[in-house]
Amino acid sequence: MSSQPVFIQVGALAEGFAPESHILAPSGDLEGRRFTLEFAHGSVNTLHFTGSQRVEVERVVGTIKQQAQHDCRVTSVRDGIYFVDYIGADEALVDDEGRPRSASTSYVLDLRRALCTVVVGMLPTETETHIDAFTRVERGMELTGVQVQLRHGRITAGAEPTQTRLHAPTRELIGMRNLYTYSATERYEHIYLNENFYAWQCLSGVEAGLADVDRCHMIGIDEKLYLFVWREKIVPTLGVVMIDLERMKTDGKIFGYRGSRFDALSNFPVGAHAQILNVTRHPS
Repeated sequence: MSSQPVFIQVGALAEGFAPESHILAPSGDLEGRRFTLEFAHGSVNTLHFTGSQRVEVERVVGTIKQQAQHDCRVTSVRDGIYFVDYIGADEALVDDEGRPRSASTSYVLDLRRALCTVVVGMLPTETETHIDAFTRVERGMELTGVQVQLRHGRITAGAEPTQTRLHAPTRELIGMRNLYTYSATERYEHIYLNENFYAWQCLSGVEAGLADVDRCHMIGIDEKLYLFVWREKIVPTLGVVMIDLERMKTDGKIFGYRGSRFDALSNFPVGAHAQILNVTRHPS
């Protein structure tokens, strides 16, 4: 009789993904450049890349100005489009007791069309993580305690301004069943079910035999290029990945707690070779 597969912490997942990973090499294209991002909800962020993997961020909302510096990871899955990621947020995020939340920030900078999207992900506290699924349903809560803020806007300085429509949710992935090979050992299958959920299973690797259905968000960035965000409910996990189905390549990150003590974070890069296995179209 086979043993029951066991869910693991994000830190252990990072260790499994690391050897011979198919992540992209960091890009130095943005070093020395400065961009002003104006978001649809009114905030303005200025990103100044003081190094190839270092960014200063100034965020202005009304009369409030906040500044921070971050070590970041900059990659480019397609020419002129960049993924920028770091631990932390550019605004004060606190829990119900006023304690800082564990957060990460990911930007998509589309310099060709002067568009941008930012994903701010927040992990649940230890107390929130221990709220069981039935209690969450009773309280009208989401099953996952991982939260995200998604904002879309324009790059008004640092790229040639355009009036192209903002990045927006897309249905183009729905119905696809895709295989993602992250390394020689790690392979996963995704099935994009609808606008809100996808199913995944680990075919080989440290999570072999595990599967679940989780909350997700799918954003159209360019033709056959998507920003895919998922929020897992069993082990608090945030994934933010660019999926290029023209190059059949992905690159992004997974964010969560390193272990079960909630005192350390893991924010590790992931990248895969993609294959479309089939596409299901339901009758209308």
